[in-house]
Amino acid sequence: MNSNPNAFNPVPDVDLPAQLLRDMEPTPVEPNTTAAPLSPDLDRRSFLKLSGIAGGGLVLAFFLRPGKAHAAHPGGDTSKDFTPNVFVQISTDGKIILAAKNPEIGQGIKTSFPMIIAEELEVPWEQVTVIQSHIDAEAFGNQFAGGSMSTPQNWDRLRQAGAVTKAMLISAAAEQWGVQADTCHADSGIVHHKASGKSATYAELAAKAATLPVPETDAVPLKARKDYKLLGKWIPGVDNHALVTGQKLFGGDQTPPGMVYATYIKCPQFGGKVKSANLDQVKMAPGVKDAFVIEGNGKLDQLLDGVAIIADSTYAAFQAAGQLRVEWDTDDAAKDSWSDYVERAKSITAGPGEKVSQESGDFAKAFAEADKTVEAYYQYPFVSHATLEPQNCTAWFHDGTMEIWAPTQTPGWGQGLAAQIVELPPEKVLIHQLRIGGGFGRRLMNDYMFEVAAIAKRVDAPVKLTWTREADMAHDFYRVGGFHRLKGGLDKGGKLDSWHGHFLTFTEGGEEQKPVRGGGMGGGIFPYPMVPNLRLEETVLPLGIPCGWWRAPGSCSLAWVIQSFLHELSSAAGKDHRDFLVELMGERRWTGDQNPHNLNTGRAIDVINLAAEKGDWGKPLPEGHGRGIAFYFSHAGHFAEVAEVSVDTNKKVKVHRVVIAGDVGLVINKSGAENQCEGSVVDGLSTMLRQEITFEGGAVQESNFHNYPLLRMPDSPEMEVHLLETDFSPTGLGEPALPPLAPAVCNAIFEATGHRIRTMPITKEGFTV
Repeated sequence: MNSNPNAFNPVPDVDLPAQLLRDMEPTPVEPNTTAAPLSPDLDRRSFLKLSGIAGGGLVLAFFLRPGKAHAAHPGGDTSKDFTPNVFVQISTDGKIILAAKNPEIGQGIKTSFPMIIAEELEVPWEQVTVIQSHIDAEAFGNQFAGGSMSTPQNWDRLRQAGAVTKAMLISAAAEQWGVQADTCHADSGIVHHKASGKSATYAELAAKAATLPVPETDAVPLKARKDYKLLGKWIPGVDNHALVTGQKLFGGDQTPPGMVYATYIKCPQFGGKVKSANLDQVKMAPGVKDAFVIEGNGKLDQLLDGVAIIADSTYAAFQAAGQLRVEWDTDDAAKDSWSDYVERAKSITAGPGEKVSQESGDFAKAFAEADKTVEAYYQYPFVSHATLEPQNCTAWFHDGTMEIWAPTQTPGWGQGLAAQIVELPPEKVLIHQLRIGGGFGRRLMNDYMFEVAAIAKRVDAPVKLTWTREADMAHDFYRVGGFHRLKGGLDKGGKLDSWHGHFLTFTEGGEEQKPVRGGGMGGGIFPYPMVPNLRLEETVLPLGIPCGWWRAPGSCSLAWVIQSFLHELSSAAGKDHRDFLVELMGERRWTGDQNPHNLNTGRAIDVINLAAEKGDWGKPLPEGHGRGIAFYFSHAGHFAEVAEVSVDTNKKVKVHRVVIAGDVGLVINKSGAENQCEGSVVDGLSTMLRQEITFEGGAVQESNFHNYPLLRMPDSPEMEVHLLETDFSPTGLGEPALPPLAPAVCNAIFEATGHRIRTMPITKEGFTV
């Protein structure tokens, strides 16, 4: 393992199952016959140097993974003879265009990716124009947004893109002036030769640079962190102006000429099929152009049976859907009951698990000999993603090609499966990448894309599919609920000596009975590596309700259980919880190989202490107030949070302040980083306070925000974000600030009231907001 903390180490799939990465592998496309294969290593053949842009200039098409190179026309021709790629374009008129390759879902990647290139390229940010790249699996490899993996996977490669471009511009200047390249330097988009006083702008050098050979990337130095001028600053999002002025960035904004509107109605019970429907009556509704049944492929995460209604407006389609009457075949549909699971879980977890998932030492002996013991039972519900932008997508089948405008987190996976579903070659499915109005893992799944593709195949016009909010709530891929029975033992010094957990989760079936998406539990979760006597057991129940990855998959619920129980143990030991956590970390070390996906106890101690310091830990509070602290490591991020709450005599909870302390290595854009941390707090609070999805007879009971309420602005706390400046390579921020929030708040409620919350949401235990 490379010991250099600045070296690029792709974050392995720890919190997201390996299935997600497999699913997101692009469907192979027949390469251009003139293509030459790229080296497995990122070398000079990983770049295409292009000339001939309008007015002359330099274009570098930068490939982010080994694959097939394509001849490309730099002028933007869209013929089939070329495939544009992620590129740096510098034209003779002074334009510097940088492309962002991954989906933008509010995490700020459309700003931070070009910032990385611009830093090494040595260009002022105000001279840069950012464009969203197109989708091309052959050129780009994986283009997805999930698991906080975008930044760590692309950090070194994007730096190299800027550095190689800069090196070529310096070489062009040196050749033009008849001097050695190492006597020149670049700054603010200008190459200088100090001895002669000569200088030239990148625009003036672009045409010359386009004629030069591309240097080996290993021979091109990268900037030292101390020399950064752009990274680590507060940079507004490149889409901010477009967002506040209502420009057409989102799926719902797309209006190809001649477009019609559609909605799609599925069985309330997951997996139900259409027996019959009153299509003739629906077709007579105002504005309706057509209505027809689509037979699905039976896969919950792809295309289910349903009725498509085509109309001249979304409103007309929704109104007609109110008149639709469908007889559903539910023989093979889901029959699950949440109330039944809640009832059964208590007795199941009281007994032995179906399997032992992890064991070390001798739990039974240590627990029997413990000075103090604690036992508890925790449960948390299914929850919805509840994206503010309901699922939508636009598709147009024309000239043998399916053209799709998709707000998706996994466009490559969607492209391949959409091709299969509508029986087209993958190269005949064109995906336009759009800004996403909320993802949180929901748009890792592409069911809405498959639906509109199936509809568009039967309609002679572009079709925009829009789900109602009710459909969005009823057909999500939910964060899975779960149940935990825990036991912990303390020795005479109040140290944690033994831990037992029986985890009841769910499976979609199959021979291996693997947990549903987001329903597993890894072995390296804090504090498991620190417990000398550990026994973890697991039981799975079959489930027909589809589950998916929800922000900080697994960690979003496990952190609350585990870190709340740690607070129960520190309380039993009579120790300050901050001190208990730091003591538990032990010496400063990696808990595995020196890799970003492994917990580093030193980094953990530092963020715990920083949160405590900034959160006024230990300072007195009024009666009815309490502070709680919690730590969690997930998605390569070390985070601790302090929450300050008050609870009145009617059990009304007010979260006044949350202090977030984190370590994700280098922070690329502090504006985007703070946004992600604050958004995680709001998301976490919204979920723990009042949200739950229940289901009976295989159908979800909640339907809209009246019975699935979101956090409102007046209920949002004051938030402070403190990110340590460490020498480690940057990792993602979409997930890791969320998991510590719920245990910090619940620990604070205990300090204020003495009431231990073991059921989510907290309204289940009589609290209000």
